Amino acid sequence: MSVGVIVGGAFTAIVNGMGNFILKPIVNWFLALIFGANSLSDIYSFLTKAYKDVVDEAGVVIGQELDLAQSIYIDWGSFINAILNFLITAFVLFAIVKVINKSRENASNAKKLTREQKAELKANGVNRRDKAAVEAYFAEKQRLADEAAAAEAAAAAEKAKLDREANPTTEDLLKLILAELKKN
Repeated sequence: MSVGVIVGGAFTAIVNGMGNFILKPIVNWFLALIFGANSLSDIYSFLTKAYKDVVDEAGVVIGQELDLAQSIYIDWGSFINAILNFLITAFVLFAIVKVINKSRENASNAKKLTREQKAELKANGVNRRDKAAVEAYFAEKQRLADEAAAAEAAAAAEKAKLDREANPTTEDLLKLILAELKKN
């Protein structure tokens, strides 16, 4: 668990770096084109503005400037930044989970050999660690089983045909009678 916390902290630094140094400049460039703002930090919606006096070196008030500490405003830039960080984190976690699920799927698809199969491989001199040889052995075994099943099915069909000829049904007899009537 401690390793997860450490990796999570490092991952947060990566996400913040990607957001601050790669995506934010691109977003800032688009915002400069659209809103005329220089960066995300310049996008505010003021609910109440507060001003403070600007004083020169002699102590004379030369003007007023906006005081963000005393103003009430909605900081859209921080909100957009949080959304970008969330999307980056969600995408990376999605990719990690996808890779983990794919590896688990591949691991579960690996064929587990039973004791009987292991004994059969050993008896036939097939090294069970050689996956290609094991696959070839079982493919050949399946091919032979399929051929035997096809031959058995053909023999059963031939037997059924001979049995039906030896013991015709009423329908078979009617077909024979109809064929004879058509000849004459």
